[in-house]
Amino acid sequence: MDIDKGISEEPQRAAGVSPIDFRLDPASGVPTYLQLVHQVEHALRLGYLKPGDQLPKVRDVVAALAINPNTVLKAYKDLEGKGLAAGRPGQGTFIQATLSQVALPELSGLRRSLFGWLADADTAGLDEDGVVALFTSVLRDFYKRRGGQADRGVASGETEGVA
Repeated sequence: MDIDKGISEEPQRAAGVSPIDFRLDPASGVPTYLQLVHQVEHALRLGYLKPGDQLPKVRDVVAALAINPNTVLKAYKDLEGKGLAAGRPGQGTFIQATLSQVALPELSGLRRSLFGWLADADTAGLDEDGVVALFTSVLRDFYKRRGGQADRGVASGETEGVA
């Protein structure tokens, strides 16, 4: 999942327009509903979604991604179960909590550094799968050495198909 493809750095906050646009990666091995959940969680961590923001209406996600409405409902129920979103009958599903995030000035600097690193990886001949495998491996090693827990998606194997 590429969060940049689905969310702009300066999301529009017009009434009734969600700042998130879901994307699916059918080759990821991650269930569709979890891809939606992960995209919302990533957007919350990056500050792209904030409490009060509306998630796309189920019918809009179904139309855009050609998926079963129950898949979207399952993702939204999962987010509700985590206390991150709440459904409002007749209105839609809204973000009600946020996740820890880095301030935008620091995030911008980290993005620039990461773009530089990705350019180096590209020059070295790594394709997208190679970059993901290397990053995931280093991320696991970092948290293992630090003695902490890695992000639950990486630690629990939810990102199947990644080294």
